[in-house]
Amino acid sequence: MSVSDARRWWAVGALALSALVVGLDTTVLNVALPTLATDLEASTSELQWFANAYNLVFAAVLLPAGLTGDRYGRKKLLVVALVLFGAASVGCAYSGSTDALIWWRALLGLGAGFIFPLSLSVLPVMFSDEERPKAIGMVVTASALGLPLGPIVGGWLLDNFWWGSVFLINVPMVALAIVAVLLLLPDSRSPEPPGLDLLGVLLSSAGLAGITYGAIKAGDKGWGDGTALTMLIGGVVLMLLFVVWQRHLAARPEGKPLVDLSLFRSPAFTWGAVMATVVSFALFGLLFTVPQYYQAVLGADALGTGLRLLPIIGGIIVGARVGGKVTAKAGPKRLVSVGFLLMAVGLFMGAVTDIDTSYGYAATWIAVVGLGTGLALPLAVDSALGALSTERSGVGSAVIQTVRQVGGTIGVAILGTILTSSYHSHLEVGSIPDRAADAAGESVSAGVLVAQKLHSPDLLSSVQESFVHGMNVMLVVCGAIALVGTVLAALFMPQQAKREQTGTGPVAPADAQPRGAL
Repeated sequence: MSVSDARRWWAVGALALSALVVGLDTTVLNVALPTLATDLEASTSELQWFANAYNLVFAAVLLPAGLTGDRYGRKKLLVVALVLFGAASVGCAYSGSTDALIWWRALLGLGAGFIFPLSLSVLPVMFSDEERPKAIGMVVTASALGLPLGPIVGGWLLDNFWWGSVFLINVPMVALAIVAVLLLLPDSRSPEPPGLDLLGVLLSSAGLAGITYGAIKAGDKGWGDGTALTMLIGGVVLMLLFVVWQRHLAARPEGKPLVDLSLFRSPAFTWGAVMATVVSFALFGLLFTVPQYYQAVLGADALGTGLRLLPIIGGIIVGARVGGKVTAKAGPKRLVSVGFLLMAVGLFMGAVTDIDTSYGYAATWIAVVGLGTGLALPLAVDSALGALSTERSGVGSAVIQTVRQVGGTIGVAILGTILTSSYHSHLEVGSIPDRAADAAGESVSAGVLVAQKLHSPDLLSSVQESFVHGMNVMLVVCGAIALVGTVLAALFMPQQAKREQTGTGPVAPADAQPRGAL
């Protein structure tokens, strides 16, 4: 391997580290919420906004992030985003009030909303079609690994340090990523910079924020909640207006839309984005319930819960490595289908869990789900990115991430509703006081706490059995979604992605651009 080749792969390592930081921060906060509720005297609403502030800003800036990277340079914007992410992490760690933490979390979401799409967008520029799947697999796998790593890292930090450490852990990782990006990553931008479609930015940002907030609210208050429905409908209307505006700009001779809707004419791009979203939907279902199962049913603490998620990490790593080695022979179509099938098998195995099921069985089925995830997700993303010309890689990667983010948020809301309704319908509270019964019905964690305070083994058993019942119902739904993904991938994904050609003529191969700069 030449020095140039070696530096390109070290650059991918820097991008993977950037994606890992974002994935880690997505879930690391979850284990710190009980401590934050005590130390900052945060209400339930404020605890929700610690997460919502991040998610709303993250969703709102994804599309503008792709445009600004294509226009002003992806490397420069990525460094700025990493600096912002690191500074916001320090701000979160030393927040002295709930309001301060909410605002710093919003800035954290702003940095994260730029980091991931920009990290992906440079890969089609740096690598040839033969090398690109491996590079994309490394970055996407790193992001996926960050999700289950969050509870592990967060649990250990909370056992040994104060709550701010769950944010400070980002700082050395971000610093290393910044140095590596500056030294190793070539700068790139679109040879035909996209226009500044300010109306498109406003419509898309407001629409995505509305849909995201509506879905979060619906998951918390129910789909009949007036605020949730208003935000969802408003967000959808704004996104429809955004599509109309983009079509209008595209029809004008000098029009430069924020998102060229002709991207979706490519089956590889469209179905790759859809498949990546479906993977996220099913995976979030597992990550939403299994930590609660470990804590409320198996009695694990925060760190123990995180360590029990290690099998899914192992599965993701193995699946990604296998997929990277056999893609050239088997093709993404078959491998993505197999990945979804493995996910379905694992999820259906999990759906027969009962209150006495051993951890060994749980470790087996979540490892199978991880294996399928590692096989399907990187290849689905690569299929979508592989269809893009290099000058549209920024906006294209942002579109992929936007679809995944919004789809995942709505998925969590739907799955959370299924879990909650199943838990409530199965729960038997007996003759305990109404206030205690209402508290036990809020969540499995609250139910366990109520049962322990009342010294009621019958209530504890009912709470745990009801949660396992709800988890099983939700895992059946996730398994069915994975089966649908298997069929969709087999029917609609092309065997190989064909890189698009723009109206200005054939696009230079990826290896003809910045590779020499390294």
